Amino acid sequence: MLGGRIEERLEQLIRGVVEEKGAWLVALEVMPDHVHLLVKVDPQFGVHKLVKAVKARTLRVLRDEFPSLRSRLPTLWTNSYFVASTGGAPLAAVRAYVGQRKDR
Repeated sequence: MLGGRIEERLEQLIRGVVEEKGAWLVALEVMPDHVHLLVKVDPQFGVHKLVKAVKARTLRVLRDEFPSLRSRLPTLWTNSYFVASTGGAPLAAVRAYVGQRKDR
């Protein structure tokens, strides 16, 4: 579902929301059915607020710009998401891990 023009637009939207919310996008990979984000978020803002903002904006805009998404999916995103701290792991290692997921 998340390929081609939809993938390109999704990446633009995510980058915009992350910047707007004052977070830092380290890595972004769009998979056919989900997205991997590596972001640095101010703990006072909270990663949950960033995820909610990304999902809300991308859902609204993509369904407006790509009407086929409305008829093919009841919703673009589920209510769930996975968050993990890098725990001080070297950023290069985390970036490499996220990048490798695209090839699977």
